Amino acid sequence: MSPTRRSTRRSLARRGVPRAAALALLLASVTACANDIPEADWSRGLLPDPITTQGDLVQSLWNGAWIAALATGGVVIGLIVWACIFHTKRRAKAELPPQVRYNLPIEMLYTLVPLVMVSVFFFFTARDSRDLEFVSGSPDVKVKVEAFQWSWRFTTTVGGKTLQPVVGQPVSDYTAGPQLVLPVGKKIEFELESPDVIHSFWVPDFLFKRDVIPGVPENNKGRVFEITTLDKPGVYAGRCAELCGVDHSRMLFNVKLVKQAEFDQYIATQAGSAQ
Repeated sequence: MSPTRRSTRRSLARRGVPRAAALALLLASVTACANDIPEADWSRGLLPDPITTQGDLVQSLWNGAWIAALATGGVVIGLIVWACIFHTKRRAKAELPPQVRYNLPIEMLYTLVPLVMVSVFFFFTARDSRDLEFVSGSPDVKVKVEAFQWSWRFTTTVGGKTLQPVVGQPVSDYTAGPQLVLPVGKKIEFELESPDVIHSFWVPDFLFKRDVIPGVPENNKGRVFEITTLDKPGVYAGRCAELCGVDHSRMLFNVKLVKQAEFDQYIATQAGSAQ
């Protein structure tokens, strides 16, 4: 532990903060220092700005779910407050209020309303899940993603040409990890593979992640997914989102979205190492 963290913990102890609470505060402060956390704001439901069309679907579903949940919570809280204010027994009255054993309209209400809500949630979730899992079979770029303890190997195929794999090693900064270069405005097909344990391919700006499970047959659709990149050039952080061993936290990489001209130049520079 660094001297700064030691002094912070001693300072918290002198103030009477319990050890567990002090450790929680330290953990939160360390996590907040990570440089691969994308910017988020309330207008997007605290999600990062998506860089794929599939991310737009996830954001729409997320915001809709929150709106429905907040509206339901508001109604429930309102009913609780109303019952507390207007149905409190008056001290001046000794008799019990009117007793009602069954109230058919209310019972129908709290049975049908949740059923309708769950049905609506299921419909939109199933619809968006189908779109997220759709694979056209005719991508502009194919990427084979091999997750291993504890880094990544990216093999890109474009125009029938397979480039030399980009292989990484455990790093503490995502910008130092293996870089996957992709063009904007194109369909990208990913094939996932793991030779050891379960990993998870996660680019937060995609707004979804996919597990990389060992032993999945090549023809299984669980190995493949497809995205369409938006016109948002930049370098975006990626990581493994499944606890996979001692260096899990250092299993970092980055995705670089570039304009088509820059991507063509990148492909040309890799031509000498292409298979």
